[in-house]
Amino acid sequence: MKAQLRQLFAPVLRPLEAGEGAFRYQALHRTILMVVSGLALVLAAVSAYFSLSAGLTAGLLATAVFLSLSGLCAVVGLLGTDRAVARLWGNH
Repeated sequence: MKAQLRQLFAPVLRPLEAGEGAFRYQALHRTILMVVSGLALVLAAVSAYFSLSAGLTAGLLATAVFLSLSGLCAVVGLLGTDRAVARLWGNH
């Protein structure tokens, strides 16, 4: 299943996993990515709720940004290699 999901999200993962050379990876970085993903998902839900309750469709832009951030962090945190996590952290 993980191999199929990695293939599905290959356009996101491939640029982050490309390259050679040393990189600094810590398991804590992956954990923090998952926490950031959850926080971004909560912010997206809160943003959507208040935007829709106020009738402001422009607020849905913030929802889309937070959902995108949450998705990226979740995909890299769950499916990415150690190099992808390090590159997202800037430790490459």
